[in-house]
Amino acid sequence: MPKINGLFFSTDREIQNLKPQDKRYSVKDKLNNGLFIEVKESGVKSWHYRYSLAGKQERLVIGRYPDLSLKDARQIRDESASLVAKGISPKQDKTKPKGILFKDYGERYLKEVIKKDRKDPYNMVLCLSNDIYPMMGHIPLDQISIEDIRRTIWRKKEQGYDAAANQVRGLLKRMFDYAMTLGLVPYNPVLAIPSRHVHKAKPRDRYLSTNEIRTYYTTLLNSRIYRPRKLGLLLSLLTLVRKSELLRAKWEHIDFDSRIWLIPETKADSATGHSREMVVYMSDQVMEIFKELKAIAGNEPFVFVGRKSGTHISHNALNTAQKSALALTDIPDFTVHDLRRTASTHLNEQGFNSDAIEACLNHTAKGVRGIYNKAIYEKERTEMLQKWSDYIFSVIYEPNLIFFNQSKAKSTAY
Repeated sequence: MPKINGLFFSTDREIQNLKPQDKRYSVKDKLNNGLFIEVKESGVKSWHYRYSLAGKQERLVIGRYPDLSLKDARQIRDESASLVAKGISPKQDKTKPKGILFKDYGERYLKEVIKKDRKDPYNMVLCLSNDIYPMMGHIPLDQISIEDIRRTIWRKKEQGYDAAANQVRGLLKRMFDYAMTLGLVPYNPVLAIPSRHVHKAKPRDRYLSTNEIRTYYTTLLNSRIYRPRKLGLLLSLLTLVRKSELLRAKWEHIDFDSRIWLIPETKADSATGHSREMVVYMSDQVMEIFKELKAIAGNEPFVFVGRKSGTHISHNALNTAQKSALALTDIPDFTVHDLRRTASTHLNEQGFNSDAIEACLNHTAKGVRGIYNKAIYEKERTEMLQKWSDYIFSVIYEPNLIFFNQSKAKSTAY
């Protein structure tokens, strides 16, 4: 058994800073609860729990770090200590046959359900990788408790993302529904946590007034925020696209000659579950913005280049840029998604064709009207988006504004 060298840890950062030595060594949890981490010569770090049972010392190997975080290791240690208090050896309990790990089941669900039902599983994969697997991927599927579910969901709530927490709950519910169908679990533990207790969606009506647009974008463009982030936030307002569509834009889909930006996969239709192709007709200003972004991106495939080559920036990166600029103003809070509503509201108020606006938003009309109304309104959308860009640039760069929908101004004069 390796010798514990008297050092202590209390945070993940301190564990990350533990370096391999000539001989393996161990470091105790500062809580002095029997938990310690062993660092091997190879640099591999593994969790162990030392306890006394019936007058004998035993040691339980819990798992590897960082597969198991400090928080997770402490939870497993606490569960093991409860067994010890009942006179049960955690080692013996661990040797009992266990079912498939949740992460392994998740990969099966991804293959058998998500990838078959959805043309673009990107958001689901992201949710599994970032929000679910780190919390319960190491737990056998049939041993996941209601508390495990609650911790996983509440982690997003505690981060301030109630809507995302509800999305995590929804995915977990569907996963356990399928697991029940396969006979892998006897019940669905997610049902014990009603959706209404996680997040009650409130219809948002926030949009920026003309003065707020001027103040925010003047502040943003004059800030020290990374230039592509600034341009991305401006494109959000000018093109009416969703944040995910913007961040995943690729140069292969930008046609400067035809002045078209093709978005091959958009948000899945709630009725069909399938995403729809969308075309954005680029105004003069949008063309120039993309040309500047191309000069920055170079040979990278994505318009908004991520930290690693071949990747795009994260949602959080754009959100952070938006919030950073907002903090420099006295404007009430708004989100990146509210920029779509801002454009839609101003365009509707100034009399543009509502069907053309809905087409720019890639919304589908409901009922019979939606079945027969397949027009793409190319001419109307092209003219409208150019006027919208002209207007926004006049708002940002010119203090004295004129009503930008000249066609409406003329029609009302008669």
